Amino acid sequence: MADVMAFTIGLWVLLYFLDANRGNGLVEFIHDAATWLAGWSYDLFTFDREWVQVVVGYGIAAVAYLVIGHLIAGRLYRR
Repeated sequence: MADVMAFTIGLWVLLYFLDANRGNGLVEFIHDAATWLAGWSYDLFTFDREWVQVVVGYGIAAVAYLVIGHLIAGRLYRR
């Protein structure tokens, strides 16, 4: 599950850099999901350049989901 969440966030960052059409339903869905998932980390730091804000704000959430998710999965697997 953590991989899916991190993938969704990473996909939005990729779509942002590719300047995807935000009027498209799929792009809008990915953006909304990533924004919801990264809501806690997006404004943690502020930067002057928008692209840095997107990478850092969403990237922190993606890395956190991966690390925490894999730590939990590793603990559960050992039992």
